[in-house]
Amino acid sequence: MAASGGKKSTTGVTAARRPEVRLPPLVPWDGDGLESDGDYDGVRFDGVDLTDASGRGARFMDCALDGCALDRAELARARFIDAVLTGVRGVGTDLAEASLRDVEVVDARLGGVQLHGAVLERVVVRGGKIDYLNLRKARLKDVVFEGCVLSEPDFGDAHLVRVEFRDCVLKRADFSGARMESVDLRTVAELDIARGVDRLAGAVISPVQLMELAPAFAAQIGVRVEA
Repeated sequence: MAASGGKKSTTGVTAARRPEVRLPPLVPWDGDGLESDGDYDGVRFDGVDLTDASGRGARFMDCALDGCALDRAELARARFIDAVLTGVRGVGTDLAEASLRDVEVVDARLGGVQLHGAVLERVVVRGGKIDYLNLRKARLKDVVFEGCVLSEPDFGDAHLVRVEFRDCVLKRADFSGARMESVDLRTVAELDIARGVDRLAGAVISPVQLMELAPAFAAQIGVRVEA
């Protein structure tokens, strides 16, 4: 799978390599729910209700999920390879320790998604809104969050390499214990860090963001700012 990006910008920040997903002709899914350790290759899930479905350890390769309901779907340790998820929605989707490689997530409306311990490589999350995204101890490499709203995302103890946040909103983000390499926050529309401002080493921010974060930086090193 070819991917774009990976070049250094004028600031020396290495850009994320984006996925270039080209799906083959797909076969409509006509089954009932999912199977644990199931193998789904070249399948289109169009408006399928996967509420409470159990697909732990399943593999989705060259697949499209369009407008599917994922409420409480059990997808822990699932693998998504060369896949496009468009307009998926749901609360409590369990993707703990899942693997996403060369994946596009477009206009998702999700809440309480469990991706702790997951591995994301060449992933784009474009548009939509995700509340309480749990990425604790996850590994993100060549990941782009673009034009989306992330409300109270948890990146605690995660490892972020070449991750870009473009024109998106980060509300009450938690970066406690995170490690960053070439993380680009410059074009975040709203940067609100609840915890872990001391873990921004390896990230690049804009001069305006520096001024906005100055009180948090000062507090971190014990400096009082008074008029």
